[in-house]
Amino acid sequence: MASLQNSPSLYNTLSPNSVPRIGLQRYHSSFRCCRRGISFIVRAEQSRAHSQVRSGRRQLIAVSIIAPWVSLVNQTSSSFAAETEKGFLLVTDKKDGYSFLYPFGWQEVVIEGQDKVFKDVIEPLESVSVNMIPTNKHDIRDFGPPQQVAETLIKKVLAPPSQITKLIDASERDVDGKACYTFEFIAQAPN
Repeated sequence: MASLQNSPSLYNTLSPNSVPRIGLQRYHSSFRCCRRGISFIVRAEQSRAHSQVRSGRRQLIAVSIIAPWVSLVNQTSSSFAAETEKGFLLVTDKKDGYSFLYPFGWQEVVIEGQDKVFKDVIEPLESVSVNMIPTNKHDIRDFGPPQQVAETLIKKVLAPPSQITKLIDASERDVDGKACYTFEFIAQAPN
C-alpha cells in the first residue's frame, strides 16, 4: 500500500471536486488501482488552506507523473481482459501468425506433424490443434468455400479413415485483409 499525505496537489488532481476550498477543513480522497491481482491505494489528504496557493506547481508535477502511469495501468488491464475469456487461456504464435483460446486445465502435447496441440486431461479425446500445410495457393478461397475445404481436410488430413466425422460449423472471416476459414468437427472412433 502506498500513501501520500498532506499533498494538496495530488488531492486536487485526483479529486472529482477539484475546486479550491478555503478554511481549515480536511478533505480525503482515495485512488484505487488494481492490476492482475495486485491492488494498492494512493491516498491524498489536505489539511491547510494556505497550502493551496503553492499547489499550482505541485499539481502540474503530480499530473505529469501520475497521469501517464494511471493510463498505462488502465490500458494494460483492459487489453489483458479483452484478450482472454473467463476459463480460457490464449496461445499466440507470431511466427506463424495465429492465435486461439483453449480451456484452462488442458495440457499441451507434442504430436508429430502438428504445430500446436492441447488436450483435456479429464477427457483425452477432446483436443484443439493447429496444423500448418504448405501450399502454392495465394488465397484460401482458391481451395473452395469453407464447408468444402473443411470436409476435405477432415477426411484427408485431420481424421483417420476409420473414424466417423461430422462437421459442426464452417465459416469465413476477414483478418487484416486476408480470408480465414474456421471450422469445428467431431471425430469418433468406431466402437
